[in-house]
Amino acid sequence: MLPFLVLLGLYHTWPVFFGSYLAFTEYNVISPPKWVGLQNFQRLIHDDQFWSGVINSLKYLMVVPVIQLLSVGLAMLVNRPLPGIGFFRTAYYVPVVTSFAVVGLIWTWMYQQDGPVTFVLQHLGLMGRPHSLLNDPGTALYAVMFVTLWKGVGYYMVLYLAGLQAIPKDHEEAAEMDGASRLQVFWHITLPALRPTLLVCSLLSTISAIKVFEEIYVMTSGGPVGSTYTALFFTYSKAFQDFQYGYAAAAGIVIAIISLLFGAVNFRLTRGGRSDA
Repeated sequence: MLPFLVLLGLYHTWPVFFGSYLAFTEYNVISPPKWVGLQNFQRLIHDDQFWSGVINSLKYLMVVPVIQLLSVGLAMLVNRPLPGIGFFRTAYYVPVVTSFAVVGLIWTWMYQQDGPVTFVLQHLGLMGRPHSLLNDPGTALYAVMFVTLWKGVGYYMVLYLAGLQAIPKDHEEAAEMDGASRLQVFWHITLPALRPTLLVCSLLSTISAIKVFEEIYVMTSGGPVGSTYTALFFTYSKAFQDFQYGYAAAAGIVIAIISLLFGAVNFRLTRGGRSDA
């Protein structure tokens, strides 16, 4: 295990401790870190740009329940022993393994004023004057959310599929023999047995939503007018554009604390992942 532990310490444990230390310093790479105590956190409290990013990150949490519901539905759909079901399982998973640079470019084109999404929305009467959804402050964030939903649903589908296949079939068969409907079997047998998987998937999707970055970086760069400026994009811009590494590290710690709080909420809602089945 030594090679793995060395790499883990070098690329994970050390950066966590060093980044936590930098949060209490003023550091710009050129000069050594200068200890400033809680000044970075005090500055964050009064930084409207940071809190605007936090609000957008929290809005992104709307993706979490939708992606979980769709993933469970898809998992149950592809769990059936139908001819060619392996093809559909693979097709749903393809977006997951596709680079987001490629996905972002494709969806940016589709969202353009003369793109297919605009064409469909206009002909359905859901859009008046044709315009790019990514250039509209009112729709840009939700357009990026949809891309996250489209790309990530296959990943959680696979996790739920593994959870479904681990449920003993005799539990569901016994319930059906007792006269339970499919909905009753799902609600009282399948869903409680999926609770551990639900906890893992909801935790992963919640943390991913709060620290969303790739989608924003590739598709909007925080625009238009800051409507897609998220908390992690704020951290990136302060560190790699303004070279305020201490300030960026402080923002990272705040984001981590927010993630932990929502993780605790997930544990509460899923009862710690304990299965009742």
